[in-house]
This record gives sequence, structure tokens and C-alpha cells, in this order.
Amino acid sequence: MPLLETPFASLDLIRQPEQQNEPLQAFDAADEYLLNHLAEQQPSAETRVLVLNDSFGALAASLAGKVYVTSSGDSFLAFLGLEKNLARNGLAFDAVPHVPASEALKGPFDRVLIRVPKTLALLEEQLIRLQGQLAPGTQVIAGAMIKHLPRAAGDLLERYIGPVQASLAVKKARLLIATTEAKVSVVSPYPTRYRLDAPAIELLNHANVFCREGLDIGTRAFLPHLPKNLGSARVADLGCGNGVLAIASALQNPEAHYTLVDESFMAVQSAAENWRAALGERDVVVRAGDGLAGQEPQSLDVVLCNPPFHQQQVVGDFLAWRMFQQAREALVTGGALYIVGNRHLGYHSKLARLFRGVEQVAATPKFVILKARK
Repeated sequence: MPLLETPFASLDLIRQPEQQNEPLQAFDAADEYLLNHLAEQQPSAETRVLVLNDSFGALAASLAGKVYVTSSGDSFLAFLGLEKNLARNGLAFDAVPHVPASEALKGPFDRVLIRVPKTLALLEEQLIRLQGQLAPGTQVIAGAMIKHLPRAAGDLLERYIGPVQASLAVKKARLLIATTEAKVSVVSPYPTRYRLDAPAIELLNHANVFCREGLDIGTRAFLPHLPKNLGSARVADLGCGNGVLAIASALQNPEAHYTLVDESFMAVQSAAENWRAALGERDVVVRAGDGLAGQEPQSLDVVLCNPPFHQQQVVGDFLAWRMFQQAREALVTGGALYIVGNRHLGYHSKLARLFRGVEQVAATPKFVILKARK
């Protein structure tokens, strides 16, 4: 893999999760552009730089030790990438303070570097949270590959930060440079809420939660077919989002024990708040993580999963395949993984390579619900 070469550092970087013969690199031209732009401003070691949505630590690791850098984002995998890439390049794994997107920032900051996220609601929430955190005259510089840079990103910067200037394109990347001006304080429109009829619950959704405005159609197809009569089973909701699958299952299985895991800090925050609202003080484990990577082998009886088919802008079934492998490792012999998936993704044949029995529980014109037994 090529090195990331900038005026700040020369770094050997890896993506997360790691896979053999990785076809993609852990940085792109937008990272280079952001770092080169900052270097032209000749920041000192005391310059306070906030990095938002750093994919795998390319920005923060480059700046470590050169400026006073803080990193913040909503991806546990990106946070893991930052730690691993710092260590990989001879720096302490905790050399850069990291603030999950679910937690408040502590400014003031002199410069803000932003990788424009796929979900513009996350960008909006992050810009709102910068209120009162920016030193006078601070530049907020957002970067992206042009094909992933919507016009609305510039509109949000203008609305919440100040006048925006778009850079020239370099290697198919562009920067949006906003200069801070006085703004009237804004109350965030997030989290949003919606209600379900069955089960009769209200679900809260922080800014970066998948299908924030309403239940996604895959989950809607899955809910009527969740396993019943689980007794005191140990159940995990893998990629839990706002927690709806686990909460619906827990309401039907009052003695079962639940673990909810997602790689989005805002999803985990939403799931924990929704669990408390629906189930009060009932015991639960809710955590941000790399799927079930930290789960003890053979410690679960049931895994529920509505697997993702993309990582940021990269589409594919790599993450789903990895989740299936993690589920198999974590399940006891005889335990079961229940998933919902688009028919065309062919999950049945993939599961059959890992599990001894795969059956179709239900189907709609678009989705299949499958049960894979270890």
C-alpha cells in the first residue's frame, strides 16, 4: 500500500476492519488536500485543531505531535483505525484524544478539519455543536472527493459557521473553507422520534442513526418473525441501530438477557435511551464495538442481525460476511443466527458455508428472513 505523504508526516496506514489483500487504501486525495491546506497556514504546536470524521486516522495521526489535535467521529472502526495507525507509525496508541460523536466537545479550537460524512444530518449536528467552541476567526475546512460532496454540505457550513469559499479541484477532491462569523444560537433538530404500533413504542434517533425518520423496510419485515419462547437465552442484537430488534424481542421474552452492539456511537446512545424508555431498569449491555469481536466464544444462544451492505461510501458484503463469522464464533453449538436481507444478496448460500443448517423463516417480495443454526 502507498504511504500518505504530507508536510506533516509520511505514514503507513491500514483500514478497519482488516482484510487480506485489501483492495482499498486508508486515505484519499481529500485527506492529502486538507493536510496540505493546513500546512500552508504554518500551524504551531499550540494550534488547537479538531478533526471530524477521520476515516481511519489519516488526518489525526499525521498531525499528532505537530499541533494540539483532537479527533471526533461516530465510527468505532474509525477510532480503532486511529489507535492502530498511531501505533503502526511509532506513536502511542492514545497520542490523540478521541471524543465519540455522542459526547460533547471541549474547545475552543483554532482550526477544524472535516471529512464530509455520508449522512448530512451528522454534519449538521456536528456544526451545531461547534457553537461556542471556535476561537474568533477560526477556519472550518471540509473536504471530500467531489463525487461524494453534495451541494447541501456548503449550505450547512454557510448556515452554521459563516461565508464559504470552494477550492479548486485537486485530484478529484475539493475543500469548502468556511470563516467563522457571529451566529444566533440554534437548537439542534436531533434527536428525531417516531412511533411504532407493534410493538407500541416510541423510538428516539440521534443524528447518524440509519433510517432516522422511520423504520426501515427490512426491519419492518423482520419484526413479526422474531424468535419467541426464548426463556433465559442470551441474545445479541448485532448492528443494533436504535435497538428496535432487541427491544421488540425483549418485550416478548421477559427472562432473556440482551447485548446490543453497533459501531456507531450515536446508534448505541439511541439504543440505550430507547431501551430505558421501553424496558426501564431491566439489565442490558449496550456497547460500541467492532461487531462481536470482543464477545466470548460460545457465550450467546441467539443473534439477531439486519446486516449493513456498505461501509461509508464503499458498498459490498464484506461487513455482513464478517458479522456472520463473528456470530458463529460467539454462538453455542445449537445456537441460532436470525437475519433479514434483500433477496438478491444471496445470504442463504453464504450462511450455508458457515452453519450446519439454514432455513427460510419468512419472505416478502423484497426480503428473506433466515435462521442459521450452528
